[in-house]
Amino acid sequence: MRDIRPIVASAVAPMVWGTTYLVTTELLPAHRPLLAGAVRALPAGLLLCAAVAVLAGRLALPRGAWWWRSAVLGTLNIGLFFALLFVAAYRLPGGVASVLGGLAPFAVAALAFPLLGERPAPRAMVAAVIGVAGVALLVLRSAVTLDPLGLIAAVGGVVTMSLGTVLGRRWGTPEGYASRSTALLALTGWQLAAGGLLLLPAALVVEGLPPVLTGTNLAGFGYLTVVGTALAYFLWFRGVTSLAPVRLTLLGLLSPVVAAGLGWAVLGQALSAGQLAGAAGVLGAVLLGASARPARTDSAGDVRPSAAVAAGGRGAEDRDPVWPALSGRPLPRQEVGSPVR
Repeated sequence: MRDIRPIVASAVAPMVWGTTYLVTTELLPAHRPLLAGAVRALPAGLLLCAAVAVLAGRLALPRGAWWWRSAVLGTLNIGLFFALLFVAAYRLPGGVASVLGGLAPFAVAALAFPLLGERPAPRAMVAAVIGVAGVALLVLRSAVTLDPLGLIAAVGGVVTMSLGTVLGRRWGTPEGYASRSTALLALTGWQLAAGGLLLLPAALVVEGLPPVLTGTNLAGFGYLTVVGTALAYFLWFRGVTSLAPVRLTLLGLLSPVVAAGLGWAVLGQALSAGQLAGAAGVLGAVLLGASARPARTDSAGDVRPSAAVAAGGRGAEDRDPVWPALSGRPLPRQEVGSPVR
């Protein structure tokens, strides 16, 4: 498979994110979701921007359309998403939040057609159904309390992250860098910094000054900043700019599998036969979805395999609107099977 490396790399990100629930509940200060999001995102973004400054000098900062694109993507993928994610984590049972998060492939599929012209492969949608069922078996319990605010936050997180994923796929990576990896570092750093700057004042206004952090708190924040955010989002955004959105979001189903495994291994939580079957279903759905390829519909209505979006952008910021239907301009095309650079 030509794009096996971005699939494998992108799969690492949700596996790392599967540790977030354990770290949040065991290591972080209680009832500080906005603080947790801000402290996780902003230092990671500044760290990556500093790395780009060393590698690419003045290109450490966005240029042209990437100023507003970074703000939009940082708001959707980081600022709003982190806030909603932690609110849902604090107010909902982990199982309910995980199942709602598993609906992301369907939200992405609904957005990918008008924004990218991609129809998800039937195999990918079957995989999504299997995956959500597997997550439900894995994490749901018979007695759950559904907090309305938690439900709204969870659904809002799915929508914002899905829109950010589709727009990130459409816009690709900024141009002008010597290597794709440096461009991805810049793209990731800009989004994390923008999202962190959005979360920080909100945390101060809503939650007040942070408490005195213990060594345990600092260890938890350090892990989430370096591993759970800087590294994981770098790998994830590589997939965003390389893979079809539905295929990518199916990889996110690995997160509750890892979370359940850590609950068993670290917290002593038992896994029933049904939960093991759910985990197997999720893994099968991920494998099935990884082999699915979307189709693109052109103006004549015929369906053909989707070409990869050019990774380097090559002037895309000057010709590629957010919603092509608003401008009447067609989507840029590549030859079928052209490799992603």
